[in-house]
Amino acid sequence: MKTYKVLLHRDYVVNIDAKNEEEAMSLAEFFIAGGRDASTEKEREQHSFRINEIEMVTNDAFEVEE
Repeated sequence: MKTYKVLLHRDYVVNIDAKNEEEAMSLAEFFIAGGRDASTEKEREQHSFRINEIEMVTNDAFEVEE
């Protein structure tokens, strides 16, 4: 069996409640990890946000090397 490195590109649509557009973008970038919400209840309370839904819309492998 051979070992390969595969580069993936994934895009998500994130439905988030936040104070404003800038906060929504920043918080989504920071707290989305591997397609899941990585925030804790304390962080959600501290930054006044809630991630409601995460939908993967693109999942493409674009390069592979042995």
